[in-house]
Amino acid sequence: MSMRQFRIWRGDADGGELTDYQVEVNEGEVVLDVIHRLQATQAPDLACRWNCKAGKCGSCSVEINGKPRLACMTRMSTLPEDEPVVVTPLRTFPVLRDLVTDVSYNYQKAREMPAFQPPADLAPGEYRMQQVDVERSQEFRKCIECFLCQTVCHVIRDHEENKQAFSGPRLFIRAAELDMHPLDARTDRKEFASKQQGIGYCNITKCCTEVCPEHIKITDNAIIPMKERVVDRRYDPLVWLGRKILRRDQLEQQDNEAVHYVAAGRPAGVNWAQTVPAPQAPPVGADGKLPLSETSMYNAGGASPFGDDQSFPLEPDQLRYHHPQSKAE
Repeated sequence: MSMRQFRIWRGDADGGELTDYQVEVNEGEVVLDVIHRLQATQAPDLACRWNCKAGKCGSCSVEINGKPRLACMTRMSTLPEDEPVVVTPLRTFPVLRDLVTDVSYNYQKAREMPAFQPPADLAPGEYRMQQVDVERSQEFRKCIECFLCQTVCHVIRDHEENKQAFSGPRLFIRAAELDMHPLDARTDRKEFASKQQGIGYCNITKCCTEVCPEHIKITDNAIIPMKERVVDRRYDPLVWLGRKILRRDQLEQQDNEAVHYVAAGRPAGVNWAQTVPAPQAPPVGADGKLPLSETSMYNAGGASPFGDDQSFPLEPDQLRYHHPQSKAE
């Protein structure tokens, strides 16, 4: 047990200041533990947002010694003992009270983004994807919406006026996920990212990747690929030649058209003209619902390593597993 100096920002939207506290710290504790101790012993009115205390809800986002972090995942042992621990609210968003900020900007930007649109010629239950396509976007789904990447991005951190035109890294990985999705029927994801999400503002400094608690490679795997897809239309040599041949003014007019996401007709479905067989719908029960298990699917699973004629559980004398330290038979 030791005593540490904490300097915590106290105030609201009208202003505030850093307040010093001397607080007990035990071995193995994280910053959120100390904040809870402060609430219990010295500052019962200290406002702090938190929920799971396991790094999975993203609620306890604050700035610790100037760096956006999760309070529940920042161990006290990683912070210099000879310096005060400075805890402040997320700088990019308006302060509500003490360490609690108004992050509704992020939800507003999320509402502006068109949702996944399934192909018009496929019914629910008929969707099929290659495993490589699933794995490509799986990384982006780890996002816990802590908004650390949003608050550290200098495009809106230092320029409040950019918020209207800039969605931020959190929405860029969502845009990349949908644009990479083989079953998303929208063909205007790139135009939306360019014209309405402001992906061109990002200059790929990778600060969002550095603070991500889920270690998502936001810049390398989402923003840069999305930027490349956006610029293909204007800088790709073949596209440039096509603009010359097919009258540039007509394509320019198409480029400058506003992107509106209303019921304006659904795009054509996915083109299944590829080397793999076309997908088939699984059997549907009399109630019109899919079966709960995949045992009745039209395609069988992979061959069992134990053989097709093997029954389970195996008899003890059939087991052939040996611990590395045991003697072989």
